[in-house]
Amino acid sequence: MQFEVWAPQAGQVGLRLNGVAQGMARDPDRAGWWTVGAPAADGDRYGFLLDTDPAAGDRAVRPDPRGRRLPDGPDGLSAVVDFEALLPGSPAPAPRTPLQDAVLYELHVGTFTPEGTFDAAAARLGHLGDLGVTHVELMPVCSFPGRHGWGYDGVAPWAVHEPYGGPAGLVRFVEAAHTAGLGVVLDVVLNHLGPSGNHLPAFGPYFTDTHQTPWGAAVNLDAPGSDEVRAYLLGSALAWLRDYRIDGLRLDAVHALADGRALTFLEELSAAVDALAAESGRPLFLIAESDQCDPRTTTARAVGGLGLHAQWNDDFHHALHCALTGESQGYYADFAVAPLGALAKTMTRAFFHDGTWSSFRGRAHGRPVDRRRTPAHRFLGYTQTHDQIGNRALGDRLAASLSPGALACAATLALTGPFVPMLFMGEEWGARTPWQYFTDHPDPVLAEAVRSGRRREFAAHGWKAEEIPDPQDPATRERSCLDWAEPDAAAHARLLEWYRTLIALRRTLPDLRDPDLAAVRVAHDEERRWTTFRRGDVRVAVNLSPEPVTIALGRNGVRVLAAWEPVDRPGPDGRLRLPGESAVVLGP
Repeated sequence: MQFEVWAPQAGQVGLRLNGVAQGMARDPDRAGWWTVGAPAADGDRYGFLLDTDPAAGDRAVRPDPRGRRLPDGPDGLSAVVDFEALLPGSPAPAPRTPLQDAVLYELHVGTFTPEGTFDAAAARLGHLGDLGVTHVELMPVCSFPGRHGWGYDGVAPWAVHEPYGGPAGLVRFVEAAHTAGLGVVLDVVLNHLGPSGNHLPAFGPYFTDTHQTPWGAAVNLDAPGSDEVRAYLLGSALAWLRDYRIDGLRLDAVHALADGRALTFLEELSAAVDALAAESGRPLFLIAESDQCDPRTTTARAVGGLGLHAQWNDDFHHALHCALTGESQGYYADFAVAPLGALAKTMTRAFFHDGTWSSFRGRAHGRPVDRRRTPAHRFLGYTQTHDQIGNRALGDRLAASLSPGALACAATLALTGPFVPMLFMGEEWGARTPWQYFTDHPDPVLAEAVRSGRRREFAAHGWKAEEIPDPQDPATRERSCLDWAEPDAAAHARLLEWYRTLIALRRTLPDLRDPDLAAVRVAHDEERRWTTFRRGDVRVAVNLSPEPVTIALGRNGVRVLAAWEPVDRPGPDGRLRLPGESAVVLGP
């Protein structure tokens, strides 16, 4: 087996394999690379010694930056992974559902079940198949310190978190998902690494002070040495798609990728993924998280865009959240002025901030979407995400404060609206379990810094320190695990059936998958709190008020396809009488 590592600043590099050290030679064809051949098998432990006596003990050995397995965590040795032995001889075919027809389900492996493993999550995939979703979107699974965490402080972009089940567990999960007819999307973090267990700076200029980010020095995408850093990140992204047969990637906070080069890293990545899709014959895609409200994120590379296939649409979420809750703090302020008007704008133009004033930022923000060239499936729409729940002080879901009827209205807007829908685990039955911020940092100094920092953050908004859950307390993670007894309770079961009904309608009615944003027609009454929209021959009406309303649809001859509360079809006068906190889908 050939072992290799990029360490351009090292004077000598050694390999320690199964406790035996040997020197490595510079690669004459690749500057900064060191190589050595040695017999090795699956599971063998190894690491690299940098400018150290090869006889030094394991404490001087650093894990492989491209290591695929870290059995003892980020500070332990790497382990060889034989992917040919891991993959089944005849793997289940990957589903071929295009993004336009997708319904995604965001899932955190560590809290989807109390066990918090890939295998335990795979055992619940039947629920998702019955629900009707098409893709599972896994939150990050890269190795991070400790057992439990959100995964956004990962430090080994090529390795799979061992407590979840490591590489073998992820292979089994993907195979189980594909067997169940579900695609798998993986959330990857390329804009920063976690604060503990990050060994990359010892190997080379993986970070640069040229740019600063909320996490410190930026990942080096444009300073000296950045060619290899870009290749490192691109290679890790492709490895998930190629070696694990994952069907798409969600890219965390791409606006934090500081990159001043003419050919950006994101363009390189999107081109490489498109090439892999063509080579493999599988529909692969990239979904960006971006706060820039810039349609160029998903515009084709050939006409000056980055070429990503879709992006999260937080503007839709913010408008809907304000309409449901009345909240107006922070970035909700602009949406809360006229939330149904803001919702109407996002449903027809994607972004609320499209060059308009943002009071939260103190400046104009965003850029208009060209609806003639930008299909609706370039955007994901959702009522809740891990961010929008977990970054709240108590991690409370909408179900903690809204009625089942209001939750049904929210589901209707997301699942029959123009964007690719995404659910956050448990929302389909109105889960009452919170999803809180939890960590398991072994370093006590870092653990206290995280704990006190979290409390300081919310103290500025009037919260008392003792009210904020301790991220390091195991009970915080335990409270965040889904309660799988809930879906059988009557109130939860009714909402779950509503989700199933709406997803089935989306699958069977082509009008609900029409990518033409310009064809969406919306009407609303801010004071009486109702909104209606038309997508082809399908009409949707939602009443967020607890009081019944009468809505002049201007059309009769439609039938009720689905209704949260009993409702009669519009009469000859075209007027619809809709009960409070309810929704209806009408068709020809």
